[in-house]
Amino acid sequence: MISPLEIAANAVMALSIVLAGRNNIHSWSLGVIGCVLFAWLFYSVNLYADVALQLFFIVTCVIGWLQWRRGAGGAPLPITSVPARALGWMAATGLAASAAYGLMLQAYTNAYAPFIDSAVLMFSVIAQLLLMGRRLDTWPFWLLVNTVSVPLYASRGLYLTALLYAGYWINALASWWFWRRQMRAQSA
Repeated sequence: MISPLEIAANAVMALSIVLAGRNNIHSWSLGVIGCVLFAWLFYSVNLYADVALQLFFIVTCVIGWLQWRRGAGGAPLPITSVPARALGWMAATGLAASAAYGLMLQAYTNAYAPFIDSAVLMFSVIAQLLLMGRRLDTWPFWLLVNTVSVPLYASRGLYLTALLYAGYWINALASWWFWRRQMRAQSA
């Protein structure tokens, strides 16, 4: 059964994520509200890494809003890309941190799927940091996170959340294309 909390969290976050994909600054304020709702939801189903992730997102939503608003030298922050070497170390760091946090959750909590849950956490952190800096490379990381999240949330009975994460996967793909077009246009 889908709870009113799950419906509310997904409705707010769906709008926030679509706005982020359209490069709209208002995605950040809606993100704070959605993250509070999701933290409460994930706590209720023992996905503790996801609770920690929502707390991280609340803080980064505020910082992201400020960064996008002010940018460099007062101008709006442009869309840029990260060098391939930096992306490689980010991925390696994400894998190592996922394993370490997964081991901790497995040893000290009753967490469900601690390593998968930890991977969602760690790669979401990377994706969020890239999003805060308006980096085009955020979208492949969100594709990875959404790919892993769909079966994880479905396995906990969060079917609406799983369905919306499948939609977020499509949004990430479309956003990657949209941001790439905007990045080319701002360079011209």
